[in-house]
Amino acid sequence: MAGLLKGLRQAASCLAVCAVGYLVLAGLAPAQADPSMIVGPNECAECHKKETSIWQNTHHFSTFRDLPKSEDAEKIAANMGVKRLKAESLCTNCHFTMQTVDGKEKAIAGNSCESCHGPAKEWYKVHSDFSGKKEGQETEAEIAARWEKAEAAGMIRPKMTYALAKNCFSCHLVPNEELVNVGGHTPGSAFELVSWSQGEVRHNTWYNKGKSNPEASIERKRMLFLVGRIVELETALIGVSKATEKKDYAVKMAKRASNATKVMASLAKLLPEAPELGEIQEIASGAKLKLNNQDELTDAAAMISVLGLKFADTYDGTTFAAVDKYLPGADKFKGPVTQ
Repeated sequence: MAGLLKGLRQAASCLAVCAVGYLVLAGLAPAQADPSMIVGPNECAECHKKETSIWQNTHHFSTFRDLPKSEDAEKIAANMGVKRLKAESLCTNCHFTMQTVDGKEKAIAGNSCESCHGPAKEWYKVHSDFSGKKEGQETEAEIAARWEKAEAAGMIRPKMTYALAKNCFSCHLVPNEELVNVGGHTPGSAFELVSWSQGEVRHNTWYNKGKSNPEASIERKRMLFLVGRIVELETALIGVSKATEKKDYAVKMAKRASNATKVMASLAKLLPEAPELGEIQEIASGAKLKLNNQDELTDAAAMISVLGLKFADTYDGTTFAAVDKYLPGADKFKGPVTQ
């Protein structure tokens, strides 16, 4: 194990040159997507009409209109000294899509396409140009090259499960001590990747031309479930790393990290064919859940991220039937599905 930890620390150092650097790369530092790189959902809607209509029936869409009217949001804003929810990064980072309009940053939508798939200015034309040909005329090599260019330019594709999950948890975990302790914001939602991704936000329509919006395959749901558990553990450790005083934030983040570590231990026993799960659990167990322990906790989180990415890239879920009984059913999906 010592050799493994040494190798992981070396790999993790690419992510964590320092604690703050890792938090930014992990998508969990208070850094907003560059508004000048946002093209907005209207650009996506030109081709993705069905997906856009589904989005318009979600809380991600309605938060643009509803959040500023929320009494709870007003109380939190007052506690934090925020006057305009659509202008302060404390709120816009997670609740709005910000774009540079006439030289000024402006909230143009709630959580939209680029909130999940990445700022699109450098890739949205690349991913849809069919290598300069008509749809169906590209060679396999041209298709692969096109997607490689889009990914290199920042596109987060659905198959990039770990990156997508990190986007989800970076907001749903609420890793901000002051926002919780002073503002009164809840310290994270009861977020679980399968139940939330297969509910109202589900938009599996592109490859069947919008004819239906089916659930993900069982293999895909297994991977979503497991990757979600890994990312929850990673982000919970980062959350604890930000704790400086024993109040609501620290207590609940530590509880979340502790529970996530126990779940990982159970999954490691359940799926011995995936040794990464046991390695992740051992790393998490070795990190002390205490105040002012950022370096140790972010180091552990960075190593878990390396293993999590490896896990997501190595397996396709076909051999993980043992987790099926733990997968949430349709009655647990978050919000109604639009067909």
